[in-house]
Amino acid sequence: MILAVLFANSDGNILIERFHGVPAEERLHWRSFLVKLGSENLKGSKNEELHVASHKSVSIVYTMVGDVCLYIVGKDEYDELALAEVIFAVTSAVKDVCGKPPTERLFLDKYGRICLCLDEIVWKGLLENTEKDRVRRLIRLKPPVEP
Repeated sequence: MILAVLFANSDGNILIERFHGVPAEERLHWRSFLVKLGSENLKGSKNEELHVASHKSVSIVYTMVGDVCLYIVGKDEYDELALAEVIFAVTSAVKDVCGKPPTERLFLDKYGRICLCLDEIVWKGLLENTEKDRVRRLIRLKPPVEP
């Protein structure tokens, strides 16, 4: 299961978070742990260079996408390799929505569409869609058409 998808700025402020199967009382621990992990290891990191860690029998893959830090936490079948596929799909969708690797401002300007993409890629803790074109098609904001 994918336990968490979290975006933060370089100062450690959370921009988007999605937790799946993580009790509310543990979420603060995960937020602070991931932000500390990123602050120690992402300084000077290349854009989209993947970093891997493990903590309490879960795997963590994290990277920088433009000026934004992205963390994906998984357990069981979502090991480092599977999480790398998830992080690739998410970074690809974010760059597609923003048109380039995002600054924090651009990321926040596109917040709604990024949330829609995230919900299409990871649904209830499972990897749902990885194809960029399919995600783009699914997030189109069109009203339902009467048959």
